[in-house]
Amino acid sequence: MTLPNRCNVRIDPSKLVDDLLSETHPVGRSKAELLRSIGFDLLSVDDLERELVAIAQTQDVQGVKTSPPGVKYVIDGTLHAPSGGRVSVRAVWIVDAGEENSRFMTAYPSLLAS
Repeated sequence: MTLPNRCNVRIDPSKLVDDLLSETHPVGRSKAELLRSIGFDLLSVDDLERELVAIAQTQDVQGVKTSPPGVKYVIDGTLHAPSGGRVSVRAVWIVDAGEENSRFMTAYPSLLAS
């Protein structure tokens, strides 16, 4: 199964800057440490976004969960950093109730990702 409307995914830039790459975010700072250690930083936010979109557009969905806010999709993949580093991640996308396109929620390191 592929992500619905995977060619029209969207990522709110604040999810990248204020969560995944934030060294002060209470939950996201450990993600930021890992992503920064492989070469992602505030100057490479566009690269991080492209990598997450590529995972959404090319990898199969590993899990689906329906809830009142919408349908969440879990996708495993590999982020390739500008420095040449890489990390396996599990990305979570949602199609909000009443919407058609997927929106990025979060990503985190995963030993299960391919």
